[in-house]
Formats: sequence, C-alpha cells, structure tokens
Amino acid sequence: MRDVVALALVTVAFLTLPLLIGQTEHKVMAHMQSRLGPMYAGGFHGWAQLIADGVKFAQKEDVVPANADRRVFLLAPGVALVPYLVVLAVIPVGPGQVAVDLSLGLFFALAVMGIGVIGSIMAGWASANKYSLLGGMRAAAQLVSYELPIVLAAASFAMAAGTLSLSGIVEEWRWYWLFWQAGAAAVFFIAGLAELRRPPFDMPVADSEVIFGPYTEYGGLRFAFFLLAEYAGILVLCSLTTVLYLGGWKGPLLPDAVWTLIKVFALAFVVIWVRVSVPRMREDQLQKLAWVWLVPISLAQLALTGVVKVVMA
Repeated sequence: MRDVVALALVTVAFLTLPLLIGQTEHKVMAHMQSRLGPMYAGGFHGWAQLIADGVKFAQKEDVVPANADRRVFLLAPGVALVPYLVVLAVIPVGPGQVAVDLSLGLFFALAVMGIGVIGSIMAGWASANKYSLLGGMRAAAQLVSYELPIVLAAASFAMAAGTLSLSGIVEEWRWYWLFWQAGAAAVFFIAGLAELRRPPFDMPVADSEVIFGPYTEYGGLRFAFFLLAEYAGILVLCSLTTVLYLGGWKGPLLPDAVWTLIKVFALAFVVIWVRVSVPRMREDQLQKLAWVWLVPISLAQLALTGVVKVVMA
C-alpha cells in the first residue's frame, strides 16, 4: 500500500511541479524582458496564462506528415516525457521520503535521463523533414558531448559521499561541500542544461536556423508533451543538483520536504534567468565548452575528491 501511495504522490508531483515551473518562467521572463502578454491573461498578474496555453494546445490540430514514420513519430513525445517521471521516483525529498530507494540511484537517474534525449532524436528522424532531422542530429551531438562531464561530475559527489544512493549522499553531505565540490556542481548543472537543450544550449531547436528543430512537424497536445518534458527535465535537473550539492532536505526550522522544494525552485529560477540573459551559443562554441572546459574541470574535481578522501581516511 505504501508503494502505491508513494508512486501516486510522484505522479501528482510530475503533473503539477513542471507546470508551476512553466508558469514561473512566463512571469519571470515577463518581468525581465518587459513582456506584456503573460501579465494580462485572467486579470491579476496573468494568473490564467497557463490555462490559456493548455486550451490553445488542445484546440490545435494534430497532424502527422504523409511521409513520416508514423509509429516512431507518435511514440517520440512519450519517450521524451516518461523518463523524467521514472527519475522522480528515485529522488528523495526527506529522510525515508522516496518512492523507490535504490542503492545505485544516482547512476540509475543519469541513465534514464539520457533516454529522454532519444525522444527528440526519434522525432527529428521520423518527421520526414530535413530541418527536423538536422535538429535531431544536433540533439544527438549534444548528448554525446555533455554526457561525459555530467557523469564525471556526479561521480565526484558519489566518491565524496562513499555511496551511489541518493538518500545516502544527502546523509553524508556536509556544509563544506559548498566549497570543495563547487567545480563538480557547476559542471553538473551546465551539462544538465545542455542535455535539456535549454538556452544558451538550444541549437537543436534554434528557430532562426531550423524552425523548431525536431518538433517542427508536431502540433496540438503532442507538441505540448515536448514542452512539458522540457519543464519536467528542469525539475529533475534541479532536484538532482539539490540532492547532490545543496544537502537535499537539510535545513533549519522548516519541514524537510519544504526545504527540498525551496532549493529546487531557487535553481529553477536560475535556469530561467540564464535563458533570459545569455545569448545562444554557436555549435562550435557549444562543443568547445564541453571538451575544452567541462571535461577537464570535472576530471580535476574527481582527482581533488580522490586526494581529499585519501588524506581524510
């Protein structure tokens, strides 16, 4: 019975928290870029903007291109979205408050996150559109480039804690991790943004070059599922960063789950802030950042963590 309740709570969180992040993005971008539209829907502070978006997507026609690989085309949105639901099941929000507590939870989460990118690749290949295919190939290139630094950075946290369990990492977390694991945190967060194809790493969906990349031929609710997958990915990335680097649920006075949510939404604000303030990178700049900067930094952090663990042993 406990497992059923836990999975039900994870599903509710999956269906609500990404939407809250999307609503927050509308409001933050409206303030930072003086956008008027998102501030008017429904009256007070544009509270109904999210509802308006949902109605808009529901009314749009769902068209499948005549030359598309129909089965792959229809399956792609689900492949992009569902992995993030699976990852949420292994992320703890408090002591013992996790749907599935895996001993290899960290690597399980990273492996399943990578599957979400495959949905974009499937969408690009199946659309029978050269722009979509180009966007899908760009998404694949980003996955290959940024998967290595994100795994190396995560390995540094696991080495510091001496466990691959996400709950175990939070239990072993100490305040000084904010300093000596800062390099791993920066690499993990930046590489995670790149895997989500969030600005400034949005070359696969660059509207000025490839229309909307892998999602060009999608409309209606299937297109909305891709957008929901993006916000669910933000939720998962911020949750993992909170668990690995910010001590998860640890904090004074407030309940454990509240501290987790505060940290998650603070990081989500940073994600939105970066989108608003940093211009899109060129493809060569994107690859250079991964191989010239993030990989060496993550390797150096891994070496530092090993030295510190040996000295402290």
